[in-house]
Amino acid sequence: MTRVLIVDDEAPLRRALRTSLRARDLEVVEADRGEAAVVAVADGGVDVVLLDLGLPDLDGVAALGRIRSFSQVPVVVLTARDDQHQKVAVLDAGADDYVTKPFDTEELMARIRAVLRRRPEPERTPPVVEAGDLRIDLARRLVTRGGERVPLTKTELGLLEQLVTHPGRLLTHDVLLRRVWGQGYGTESNYLRTYVGQLRKKLGDDASSPRYIATDPGVGYRWVAEG
Repeated sequence: MTRVLIVDDEAPLRRALRTSLRARDLEVVEADRGEAAVVAVADGGVDVVLLDLGLPDLDGVAALGRIRSFSQVPVVVLTARDDQHQKVAVLDAGADDYVTKPFDTEELMARIRAVLRRRPEPERTPPVVEAGDLRIDLARRLVTRGGERVPLTKTELGLLEQLVTHPGRLLTHDVLLRRVWGQGYGTESNYLRTYVGQLRKKLGDDASSPRYIATDPGVGYRWVAEG
């Protein structure tokens, strides 16, 4: 049975979430403090974490950083702070997704299912990723579309590799710039827009109806293709 850790200091919200999750055959454990959440994840047996940011003892971003120092368990942040900079901060800290309060329960359940589906396996990422008519050979750095080679630059390949090796996860502008261009970058989002546009065109993707690369305006990009 999938085990969900709810981390929130509001007892009524925990109670409502507990009822909804158990009704969907999910096992629930709870914590009302950041330190308790870190301990619960460290003890093992948690499959996904629902993490509030406004905790009384340890800021949610700090708790997330502590968790990420030893675990890659999927984390969905629950926050009343509908602020772009806050969203970027939690994603950079390692969150897999975020939901703004008040939220629709069915949407939250769908996001939980999504992060669980995309949970990384213990083994290394397969060297070949297939999506639609695309075949991406990560080891050989070779991309084909409909059997024909797609000519990508080194930078385009680096960007594509970051996206496909983190399927479903929203990668912020800052993270992509630092990982692909280098640590000296972080604010040059115009570079990113240009290269994502070029990459989409070569892959046969459409920004208005993406099959491969989806945009979270002002925040980042994610690989959404199904295998």
